[in-house]
Amino acid sequence: MKPKITGIGGIFFKAQEPEKLQQWYAKHLGLILNDYGATFEMRHPKIPDKIKYIHWSLFSNDTEYFEPSAKPFMINYRVQHLEKLVEKLTTIGIEFIDSITSYPYGKFIHLLDPEGNAIELWEPEESFFDTLKIPTNK
Repeated sequence: MKPKITGIGGIFFKAQEPEKLQQWYAKHLGLILNDYGATFEMRHPKIPDKIKYIHWSLFSNDTEYFEPSAKPFMINYRVQHLEKLVEKLTTIGIEFIDSITSYPYGKFIHLLDPEGNAIELWEPEESFFDTLKIPTNK
C-alpha cells in the first residue's frame, strides 16, 4: 500500500485556561470529556464495524508540544506505513522536527508545513483501541 494520510486523528489547540475551557465546551456544547479531552468515534464506510477515534484536546498556552511552530494549534493526521512515508518525504527534502517514537497506541513523528503549522503524523496501533473503553461524543 502507498504511504499516505488516511484521515484526521486529532485536533489540538492552546488555551489560556484549558480545563476551564474544556468545561465550557462540555456544559454548552455537550462534549463528553475524558483523560484526553474529548473523543469522537468514526467508522470506515467499507469496514463499518471497526471503530476509530478522533481526539480533541486543549493544551496550555505555554506548552512546548507544538514547537517550533508559533501557531496555537496542531493537527494530528492518521497515516499508513509511517516509516515509508517518512522515507519518501525525506528524499524530497522535507525535514522532521524529531524521530519516530513508538507507544502502545501507535507511532508518531512531527514536522512543519511550509507555513509553519505543526503537523503530527500518527500510525495508530489499532489493536490498542479495540479493548479501550473511551467515553465518546457519538
